[in-house]
Amino acid sequence: MYLPVPPQPDCATAWREAARLVDAQLGHHAHNVIIDVADPTARANLSDPVVKLVDDFLRARDRKPVETVANTIFPAALYRRYGAPEFYNRFKNNVLPKVRRSAQWSGYYFERMIDLPLPDGSSINQLADVIRRIRDPNVRALNKYELSVFDPTRDVDDSPYGGQCMSFASLKLLDTTGGRQLGMTVLYRNHFYIEKLLGNLVGLGRLMAFIAQESGVGIGPLTIVSTHALIDQPRSTTRSDIQNLLLASDHAAADMSEAA
Repeated sequence: MYLPVPPQPDCATAWREAARLVDAQLGHHAHNVIIDVADPTARANLSDPVVKLVDDFLRARDRKPVETVANTIFPAALYRRYGAPEFYNRFKNNVLPKVRRSAQWSGYYFERMIDLPLPDGSSINQLADVIRRIRDPNVRALNKYELSVFDPTRDVDDSPYGGQCMSFASLKLLDTTGGRQLGMTVLYRNHFYIEKLLGNLVGLGRLMAFIAQESGVGIGPLTIVSTHALIDQPRSTTRSDIQNLLLASDHAAADMSEAA
């Protein structure tokens, strides 16, 4: 059982088409939804009218805005300010102590990418290691760059939805006519398409841009597999609100097309 979303050119369009398709399913949810985005850095900030529309919708309901969700995957402003590798330390030493709620807290996926605990008490920076190996001309692998997010020691409990939702990311080096590009496939165990999906797309695109820039390769496509996708209803949200949001996103997209 799977539900493919037709390939989309950018983040905003991918969100709109995926949300519409899942919303049309029985119970407004689906399993194994596949989303493919050709350019995950395009239409990925608040200057885009669809992104702004979703952001305003979430803020009005006191939910995390798009940029906040994106930052859980990649803290772009921190990287722009300090660069790599210094921003890793700034994140661990300055950001995490202010926001961490408990040892089990999973609010930042980026934390697990750069500070994954090992059984001996040490930790590994998976992200830095992926970049190092892509840059190393002696490493010939094209399909052996993985980022583990799910942690069975922290994430297995009886909560139906709580805890981490992103489980795993697999990166590939793709040989294209324009040169070598980075592709990424990300697995979500549970995915809220109204509250989280657009911010996740934006954050993953920024993560890919960072890895590509630091590794000296181009940015390729992003694929997301949502093993369970839900058209959630954030606080004080009705079904009519969801339908109006999707309709307004259609109008915003149409206005962009006409202006172009």
